[in-house]
Amino acid sequence: MATDTLKGKAGAGGATSGLRRVLLDNGALTALIVLVIALSALSGDFLTTDNLLNVGVQAAVTAILAFGATFVIVSAGIDLSVGSVAALSATVIAWAATSHGVPVFVAVLMGIATGVVAGLVNGFLIAYGKLPSFIATLAMLSVARGLSLVISGGVPIPFPASVSHLGDTVGDWLPVPVLVMVVMGLIAAVVLGRTYIGRSMYAIGGNEEAARLSGLRVNRQKLAIYALSGLFAAVAGIVLASRLSSAQPQAANGYELDAIAAVVIGGASLAGGTGRASGTLIGALILAVLRNGLNLLSVSAFWQQVVIGVVIALAVLLDTVRRKAGATPVAAGAGGGKGKQAGTYALAAVATVALVGATSFLHNNSSGSTQKVGLSLSTLNNPFFVQIRSGAQAEAKALGVKLTVTDAQNDASQQANQLQNFTSSDFSAIIVNPVDSDAASNSVKAADKANIPVIAVDRGVNKASVDTLVASDNVAGGELSAKTLAEKLGGQGKIVILQGQAGTSAARERAAGFAKGLKAYPGITVVAQQPADFDRTKGLDVMSNLLQAHPDVQGVIAANDEMALGAIKALGSKAGTSVQVMGFDGTPDGLNAVKSGTLYASVAQQPSQLGRIAVDNALKAVQGKKVADTVKVPVKVVTKQNVAGFRG
Repeated sequence: MATDTLKGKAGAGGATSGLRRVLLDNGALTALIVLVIALSALSGDFLTTDNLLNVGVQAAVTAILAFGATFVIVSAGIDLSVGSVAALSATVIAWAATSHGVPVFVAVLMGIATGVVAGLVNGFLIAYGKLPSFIATLAMLSVARGLSLVISGGVPIPFPASVSHLGDTVGDWLPVPVLVMVVMGLIAAVVLGRTYIGRSMYAIGGNEEAARLSGLRVNRQKLAIYALSGLFAAVAGIVLASRLSSAQPQAANGYELDAIAAVVIGGASLAGGTGRASGTLIGALILAVLRNGLNLLSVSAFWQQVVIGVVIALAVLLDTVRRKAGATPVAAGAGGGKGKQAGTYALAAVATVALVGATSFLHNNSSGSTQKVGLSLSTLNNPFFVQIRSGAQAEAKALGVKLTVTDAQNDASQQANQLQNFTSSDFSAIIVNPVDSDAASNSVKAADKANIPVIAVDRGVNKASVDTLVASDNVAGGELSAKTLAEKLGGQGKIVILQGQAGTSAARERAAGFAKGLKAYPGITVVAQQPADFDRTKGLDVMSNLLQAHPDVQGVIAANDEMALGAIKALGSKAGTSVQVMGFDGTPDGLNAVKSGTLYASVAQQPSQLGRIAVDNALKAVQGKKVADTVKVPVKVVTKQNVAGFRG
């Protein structure tokens, strides 16, 4: 009897120890399960088929980029260029097929070849030029992004329709991007675990000098490793452009950091020698689940960045704990544990389904009369859009509407993810301020298919139908801006134009307005036009540079107040005296500059009014009331004479 008792205790202890070992060995998987359970309990919108498929779609591009990054990180390198290479590859395809009539199949091969060539250049600089991988790929990041802008002229190019089907679904439910992600993941797993080059990656990452002394041609292998990374980046770029139906020159900006984070969260070491494709997939899913869940829970866009940063730090900490606990790193030759790992993943999948099923009943009968409205803003890193949010929030509170606000951070693909979250989570209406008017079309069509009213604010949506457009006329505003400055200068003088972020519809439309307005004043000479990305700091830097070449400039037209304020800083005492500066937006800081006389005038769009009217029309559309196709909010030229009475 005593013996049986001891055996029972040993068995229980063994089971506890085994569970502890599984959790330590698969920390990323454990974290994913916990996240899914927590979000299922916190949000009734999370655990739905549509939303879970959305998570897969949103993880796809990051995961494909991260699979390529896994090859590099396993070999103790880093590739910061994958986001830019993805954008360049997609741009090459669209430019060749759409603008120059190249057969689509050939154009796709050109795009994939572009990614491979970029990777080979990285590999050559690292292997034979002896540049640190950080420096070589940082240089490629800039070169690839610049070439993408040069080829496209800073304007999104429509993607070939036959390739855009990669952004569709199979059988009206299974997203093609998810299938591509799975296929690329299997390829990465085979390369890492079953091929000579895969074993070489682990050997180089473990000890490069030992690998070289053992006869491994390290330099050639590095060429192949970075070429593979470029290939996966090209595929990611194609999937991303397919989702947006256009090649965006600014697409995948910053995605290299998400890719690296996914690899690290998945258990790979930046020191090299460890990592696996399955872990990378889990890392990408964790990032996608986090962003999706935080959107659904209406967590501030600013706090979302904090949370994701904390998760990355915790993932690295967990990896450290795992190693100290003696967990075996996954590397080449660890095939003995593959069956055990597969069993672990299968067990985890079953446990996840059971646990989320147990929590989902909490929301089955949940209902409420409050209307839910989602507002996706192009960015909150700009006072103009912060004012739109403030106006929308004030109106939503007055009307008893629950408003969820998201920040797309000027990333069209991130905005597509946010709009998909709104669509799959039974929101009553959606308000969108598009990053790009073309790229938002697919998401708006999906909402329309789900019978969800869509209100566009400040910028329209091309190739899709919205219930109402609430906006000022950017072209008319640009024309008015040019006319106001030209008349202040007496129709004569040299001016510079600070343009907005290349590829955005607002930048294009305002620039068109500037050009149209200046045609009536042949005595005005535009000596320089440069983008400053709607950013105050960049406005300061660009204006400082332009003053070196054009010290006699007499006027500045900026596509928004933020850039105008940066230009004022660069001009110093010249602002408002010998040089007149014209802004656009009528932000609080801009109006203060008008009061002080450093900013001559601003074309104000009354952003708070845009937000209020958008929410009001969204609620009317939900209630089945008739709304106008277009609601124009008047623009006003605000000068020192009328600024006191202006209300944004």
